[in-house]
Amino acid sequence: MQPFLWLSFFLSPLTYRLGGVTDPKCRCTYGQACWPSSSTFSQLASQLSQPLIYPIPPESACYPSSHPSGNCSAVLQGTRDGNWRSSQSGSMQATNFETFIFDNGTISACYLNTTLGIPCQQGSVPVIGVDARTVQDVQAGVKFAAEHNLRLVVKNTGHDFLGRSTARGSFLLWTHNMKNISFNDTFTPTGAPASEQYNAITLEAGVQWHEAYSAAEANGRLIIGGVSIGGSVGAAGGWVLGGGHSALSPAYGLGVDNVLQFTIVTSDGQHLVANANSHPDLFWALRGGGGGTFGVVTSVTYRTYPSAPVIGVFFVANTADNATLRSLYTDYVRTTPALADAGWGGYGYFQPNGLSFAYINPKLSWGQANTSLDTFMNSAMNLTGYGLDIQAALTVPFPSVYSWFSTIFAAGVEQVGSNIEIGSRLLPRDVVVNDVEKVVDTIMSPTLTSMNPSWLLVAGGNVSKVDPDSTGLNPAWRDAIVHFAMGVGWPDGTLATEIQALRGRVSQALVALNDLAPNSGAYLNEASLYEQNWQYTFFGSHYEKLKSIKHLYDPKSLFVVASGVGSEEWDDTLNCRK
Repeated sequence: MQPFLWLSFFLSPLTYRLGGVTDPKCRCTYGQACWPSSSTFSQLASQLSQPLIYPIPPESACYPSSHPSGNCSAVLQGTRDGNWRSSQSGSMQATNFETFIFDNGTISACYLNTTLGIPCQQGSVPVIGVDARTVQDVQAGVKFAAEHNLRLVVKNTGHDFLGRSTARGSFLLWTHNMKNISFNDTFTPTGAPASEQYNAITLEAGVQWHEAYSAAEANGRLIIGGVSIGGSVGAAGGWVLGGGHSALSPAYGLGVDNVLQFTIVTSDGQHLVANANSHPDLFWALRGGGGGTFGVVTSVTYRTYPSAPVIGVFFVANTADNATLRSLYTDYVRTTPALADAGWGGYGYFQPNGLSFAYINPKLSWGQANTSLDTFMNSAMNLTGYGLDIQAALTVPFPSVYSWFSTIFAAGVEQVGSNIEIGSRLLPRDVVVNDVEKVVDTIMSPTLTSMNPSWLLVAGGNVSKVDPDSTGLNPAWRDAIVHFAMGVGWPDGTLATEIQALRGRVSQALVALNDLAPNSGAYLNEASLYEQNWQYTFFGSHYEKLKSIKHLYDPKSLFVVASGVGSEEWDDTLNCRK
C-alpha cells in the first residue's frame, strides 16, 4: 500500500481539504494542492541515508482496523517510558500534543483508551519526514522544506510542553538517531587560539542524557545535564537551547553556561559552527533563545569536569495538621537560599499533606553536607511533636553523579504518556528571602494545592554569578533561586470545553505567581502555552536582540514554533503570516 494512501485511514477527509490555491503567505501542509507529489518525495529520498518515514500516533497499534500490523502490547508496556516514546517518530511525551482541537471543539486524536469508541486519527502528528542520521540528511531535509514552503518541525525526543516539535500536516525532521558521542581532553573551539583547550564531550543531536551520562562515567568525567526518570530528555536539542537546568546547576551553572560550541544547519542549508569566535551572535542566541527557532542543531560540545563523590539527601514527611504543614513549608522555603549557596540542587514537591525532596551536592564533604542541612532538619524534627511524620531524612554518599542518577532516576514511572499542561515562574532570590510568608501563602492557596506544585532548586549559586547578558538566556535566571512549576492533567476523551477550563486554572495560578514575582519570568521549556506576554516572560530584555539574530539567520522564517522568537508574526496556527 502506498504510504499516503495508508495515511488516509488516519486523516479525515473532512479536516484535510484537498486542492485549492495556496496563500503565498502560508506554509504548505498535507492535503493542499501545493503538497509535493510522490515522485518529488522520491527525489528527496534518493538524497538520504535512510528511507523517508511516515509517522503515526504510536497508539494506532491498538486499532487493528487502521493499523493491522501494530503491536498493541508493546504500546501498553512502553507508553509511560520516555525512552520508548522517544524512539517512536510519531510520539510526543505528553500525548495531548499528538492531538488537534478544531475551532468547533472537535478533537482529532488517537487515544490509547480504545474503549472510548473514538476512531484513531492523525491529530497533530506530522505525516512524513526525514530520519536524519547525518548532517547531509539534515541539510537535504531543510533545503526540501524551504524549496517547497513546507511547515517544518524538528524533533528528537518529544519532551516539549509547548508542542514545538509537532504540527498538523507538517514535514518532520527527526534527529533522534544521530547518536555519536566523542571525547576530546584538549578540545579547542573553531577559531580559538591553540592555547585555549578544554576537556570536552561532543554530542550529536539525538543523544539523550542517560547515554551522555553513561559515556561520561566510562571516561571518568562529569557533564552537567538534565535529570528525569530514565534520562530520556535530549542532551543536544531543546533542553540546552532553552537554557538547560540541572540538579547540578547551583554548583556548576546551567547547560548554556557549559556549552563550548554548536554546529547547526540554517535555513539556507549551510552547516555552521557557532562559538565565541565563529558566528558569536548565533552562539549567543542559541544559548537560551529557544529550540526550533534558529536552525537545526547537529551537535553540541560541552565542557566536562572530573568525576568525584557526591552527597545526596532524601526527605519525605506528612502531616494531617495544617498549621504543622505550614511551618514545614515555611522552614523549607526559608532555608532554600543557603542550600543553593552551598551547592545543593534538586527537586522538591509539595503535596496536600506533606513535602518531599531529593537533592545532590557535588561540592561538600560528608560532614559539611550534614552541617549545611542542620537548620532545616532540626526544624523538621521539632515539628514531630506537632504531628509531623518524617518517613525519610537521609544523607547518602555516592561515588559519582552517575551513581546517584542510576540509583534514583534510572528506572521508574515517568510523567509521560498522559495529557498534561503546565505553568511556571522563576522565583527571584529577594522574593524567597524577603517574602517567605507570601510564598507559602501562594503554595498553600486552593488554586495551587491541587496542581502538584514543585520547587526545583536549579538556580542560585553559580547560576547567579554569570553575567546576565553573556548569553541569550532570559536574564531572570540570574536573579532566580527556584524554578516553581505546577500543572494539570486530564484523561483521554476529555471534551475541548473541559480542557479549556483546566487551562483556565493554569492561567489563574499564573496570576498568583505574577503577583508574587511580577518582574520575573519563566523557563520556556517548562511553561504555559498561554502566557499573555510571553516575549518578556520567556526572554526578558533579550527579546529584540534575539529577534534581529533570528531574522539574520532565518530571513524567511522557515523555523517557526509556538512562543518562539518571531512567532508573533504568524497566526495562531503558525502556518500563515499575519
